[in-house]
Amino acid sequence: MWTEENDRAVRPVPDAQRVILMEELYQRYGAHTGPGGLGLKLRYWRKKYAWLLVVGGAKTLKRGMDILVAGISVLLLWPLFFAIALLIKLTDGGPVLFWQTRVGQYGREFPFPKFRSMVVNAEQLKDALLDQSNHKDSITFKMKKDPRITWIGRIIRKLSIDELPQLWCVLKGDMSLVGPRPPIPREVAEYSLRDRRRLDAVPGLTCIWQVSGRGDIPFREQVELDVQYVESQSLWLDLRLLFQTIPAVLLGKGAY
Repeated sequence: MWTEENDRAVRPVPDAQRVILMEELYQRYGAHTGPGGLGLKLRYWRKKYAWLLVVGGAKTLKRGMDILVAGISVLLLWPLFFAIALLIKLTDGGPVLFWQTRVGQYGREFPFPKFRSMVVNAEQLKDALLDQSNHKDSITFKMKKDPRITWIGRIIRKLSIDELPQLWCVLKGDMSLVGPRPPIPREVAEYSLRDRRRLDAVPGLTCIWQVSGRGDIPFREQVELDVQYVESQSLWLDLRLLFQTIPAVLLGKGAY
């Protein structure tokens, strides 16, 4: 029978809970060590704070890079934002932005904006198109020739310009520049335990499968690539993926 202890054993633990677990281990194995116990205690505390310093330093550097790059991007790209907003408004008079609820790190939901690339009632029309998804037997929905997309929408989706408003989410801290793409709650409700590993990192604007084929990558492979990122994330990997995003966007492979 699957128990809560089994679930705890296989699921990655947030940093705050890691510290609590380390304290429990200390109380169980380090508090009463007998002769020579002082040396063991000092070694325990040294390793604990060294670990916290390394992890905390990496997170601080990543967050600093997010704020710097996102802030500069917003300042430089505001004329493009204005032009795209004007074209969307002139197309059908509808709202410029499309807002969704997305699921972030550890299942926390947050508001997620995109430049609207579809007709106003796109969500109501989606259910009638589910059987035409290019991701067969999958949780995600992708359709190469989606009839809901407007003419300006095809252009901004091809170049990933529709994703640029998410720079605001990066500045707020809901997202990062690099990380697994945030799913919608409807998809997360169908996740297996393995799929939920994607939620152990802050979601990002770009990720491994975004630079490897985007919409052409099947859902199961997306999960494996996201888990690979979660288990090996580093500042160097983030920088490499950011640079790889540029040609991926220009070529537009898998963007639809």
